[in-house]
Formats: sequence, C-alpha cells, structure tokens
Amino acid sequence: MNTSAVTTPTLNFDNRFARELPADAVTTSQRRQVMDACYSRVTPTPVSAPTLVAFAPEVAELIGLPRDAFVTQHEGEPGPDALLAAFAGNTLLDGMDPYACCYGGHQFGNWAGQLGDGRAINLGEVVHEGQRFALQLKGAGPTPYSRSADGLAVLRSSVREFLCSEAMFHLGVPTTRALSLVTTGEEVLRDMFYDGHPKMEPGAIVCRVAPSFTRFGSFEIHTARGNKALLQQLVDYTITTDFPELGAPSRETYLAWLTEVCRRTAVMIAHWMRVGFVHGVMNTDNMSVLGLTIDYGPYGWLEDYDVDWTPNTTDAGGKRYRYGHQPQVALWNLVQLANALYPLIDEVEPLQAALDTYPRTYLAEHHQMFAAKLGLDSFSGDDDVKLFDQLQKLLGATETDMTLFYRHLADVDVTAIRAGDGAQQAEKLAPAYYDETGPSIKVARETVEWLERYAARALQSESRDDRERKRRMNAVNPLYVMRNYLAQLAIDDAEQGDFALVNELLDVMRNPYMEQPGRERFAEKRPAWARTRAGCSMLSCSS
Repeated sequence: MNTSAVTTPTLNFDNRFARELPADAVTTSQRRQVMDACYSRVTPTPVSAPTLVAFAPEVAELIGLPRDAFVTQHEGEPGPDALLAAFAGNTLLDGMDPYACCYGGHQFGNWAGQLGDGRAINLGEVVHEGQRFALQLKGAGPTPYSRSADGLAVLRSSVREFLCSEAMFHLGVPTTRALSLVTTGEEVLRDMFYDGHPKMEPGAIVCRVAPSFTRFGSFEIHTARGNKALLQQLVDYTITTDFPELGAPSRETYLAWLTEVCRRTAVMIAHWMRVGFVHGVMNTDNMSVLGLTIDYGPYGWLEDYDVDWTPNTTDAGGKRYRYGHQPQVALWNLVQLANALYPLIDEVEPLQAALDTYPRTYLAEHHQMFAAKLGLDSFSGDDDVKLFDQLQKLLGATETDMTLFYRHLADVDVTAIRAGDGAQQAEKLAPAYYDETGPSIKVARETVEWLERYAARALQSESRDDRERKRRMNAVNPLYVMRNYLAQLAIDDAEQGDFALVNELLDVMRNPYMEQPGRERFAEKRPAWARTRAGCSMLSCSS
C-alpha cells in the first residue's frame, strides 16, 4: 500500500476519537479478543484496479470537497485519481489515521460478545463548517474483528448500501450517508444463500459518512467485561463530542444523554414506519446512539402491506425484525443500552424514567405521522386512532402496495365522496393493488366505507381545500422508494460494467416526493418476476 500522504487542503482531519480514547496495543489485523481498548489501528487492504461507480456530490460538499471532486481536477486540491485511490483504500490522504472500532451486541435477542468493525475501517474524522464527520470504508479488508470472514464486500451489497443511504436521506429519514462507491477489480468468494454453493463475485467498497458510528454495542462490550472505567471514558467522550449541548459529563448528564438517545431513536423509527422501511437486522450493534439508520444489509420496503414481513431470510422463522415489530424492538434495544449504563447510575428508577421517553415520543411522532400521511391538520385523539387502525386492517386484507396506496389516496376527491361518489373515487386506488381484478367484494365495500369516514374527517380540518390536502400528503408520502427489485436491476447492470442505472437511481431518489416525467417506471409496484427472484424481496445478511 502506498502510505505516502497526499496533500488535501480542503479536508480538515481532526481525529479526536483515536486521539482521546485508548487504542489496542496490538497493531496487526490478527483476529482476536481486543481488551481495554475502544479501537484497533488497521490499514486498508490495497486493491488492484479501483473503478468509480458512483458518488454523491452533496456528501462531497458536506465534508469540504467540491461537488465534482471525483471527476474534475481543482487547483490545490486532490484530483479524481487521488480521491479514488484513497476511497478504495490504496493510499492515505494527509491526516487520515485508519482504525476499526471494538463493540459487542445482542443479535436476535442474544448476547454475542465481541463483534466490532469486521469489514469497516474508519479513515478519520473531517471537520467542515463546524461539523464533524467520520469517514468509513466498508469492505476494505480484514480487521481484528473480522472473526472468520475476509473483511471484504461484494458489489451487490455495496450498491444496495450506497443507494439506500442516500435515498433515506432524501426521504427525510435520519441516516448515515454514502460518499462513494468503487469496484476493486478483484473477486470475492460469497455464499449468498448460505447453502454450501459459494461463488466468486466482484468486490466493491463504499465510503460511509456520519458524525459518528458509535453504537449501543460500543457501550455494552465494556459493561459485559466489567470495565467500568472504560465505559465511563467512552460515555464522557460521546457526550462531550456528539452531545455538547447536554453539558459536562456527570450522573445527571448520563441520564439526560440516555433520554436524548431514546428520543432520537423514537423519531427515527417513526420515520421508518412512515415510509414503509424494514431494517431487517435491528441488533444492538446496528443501532446508532445518534438516532441514525445505520448498516444497510437485508433491508426492504413494505410492498405488500404485511406488518409481519421481514426482508431477512435469517429471520424468516422468528420474524423478530418484522415491520410491525420495529418500534418494540427499538425499545428492547434501548433497555440493553440502559443496562450497559447501570454501573454509572447504580439505580433502576432513573434509568427507567429515561427509557419512558421512548414510548411517549414514539406515540406522539406516530400520531403526527399518521395525520400527515392522511393530509390532516392535526391528530385528534381516539377517533383518529380508530381511523388509522381500520386503514391498517384494510391494507392488510388484500395485497396492497403501501407506497402507491397513499399516493393515490391523495388523488381522491373527498367532497365527491361525501356526495355519495365513494365507489367511483375508490377506483383511483386500483393501481396500488397487486391483483389486477382488484380487492374482493367485501374489501371493496369496506374500502368505500372507510373512504366515507376519511372524507368526513378530512372535511373537518381547518384547511378543507383538496389541493392543500393533496400537497400535504405528497410531501410525506413518497412516490419513489429504493425498492429491492430496482436495486437488483442496477446490480445486474453494474456486474456487467454498466453503472448508468446506479447513477440514474441515485438521481431519482434525490426527489422522492416529486413526480419526475419520463421516470414513471421507477414508481411502479414490484413486478411479478421479482416475487421470487433472489435479491428482489428477502435477502440474507450477506446480501
């Protein structure tokens, strides 16, 4: 690897995490239990032929690079070749100090011990316009935490991670970001289905960007090992760096911090539910203390409205991480974080008081979300709860595309419904149904009845203008989401060296709430061929 520094005037590195927290005394990538440390210094593995697949100009700008830095040379700044080499792991830019983090976690409800950054390497922290961003390569080679794996990533999973990170941001969902996606020019052995038939696949690396990648499991590991001093050091660092508004670290501040983590997590989960996103692997090591969506693996979108659906083949039996269970799982995970903090508090009651913030916040956010999705001015209590519950049952009674249902619901004329035209207005919902013959007679009748109740409620709003209702609904109900089958089509092309669809999807997802003439195909429900094709519905953790 070329470790000679490349001068980068625009990238201001301030590697506070590595500077202020204890490092692993061993400096090799040998797999091992790492004790008494928050991270291990590692070096990305060089690759033979990196090629740029896509980059996000907005993220480049976020960290202090020109929007076109990956394609255009700017005087006094690193050129495209230098950036490609750095974000493929072949060289270090000036100020980079790469490391992998140590953390543990509960996986599918069971304590898994040490996990850590097994295929992620942090390059360092950039400070730009008063904001701090950690840059992280996913798929850049082994670390002490790779266990029996190789620390690499394949193109299919990298395309999915890159596209969904940016799609979620533009949907308004709290998330980590993605700067770049490159292929490595090398093949990686993967058993996609865990069925004993591995094959070689093209390798790739994503550069992820976030204020920090600290997880619930980052604290759990130190408590599990009885290292109270290191636990406190990490909590103090996290508060000082990422939550300075809470004040100096103290027992009271620790509780205020847990309260804030609960609040942010509730907001994030409410957004997931709003757009129909299913994470698929809500282990505590995949939960950010910043309330950001992190680690895009076997995720999916609720295309057939089934609240018990999970995109994760590993979870197909227990369905722990199913769509409708995500709010409860998030609380369970927060309880594990509270348990990890217990040595610093030594009382259950104040920790429980902090945890109580989550259900309160989630319920308020859920109600607000529901009202917004229906274009209502506000949420008005039990009657609205009943209206929403009835809608959920209706959506689940027939195979209905959630995204398209809400977009077409915005098109109904509530005044016409109140005038007795409910059946005709209900026909506007037809594009959301997977069965071309439409719902059963019973469901069709119940749909009209629900529309009549909805119309009456909508006309009670302060703003009774149907155009305003439609505007409100279309501002929170996306037209375009990062459906798995769309990502798979982009992957198919990318594996043949054609990156056009990856970049077009990236562009489409920048405006998910706006109609984009000529791009109607990206707003279509899942086609029949995608029902059973690998990568288009359920995925494994290796996907």
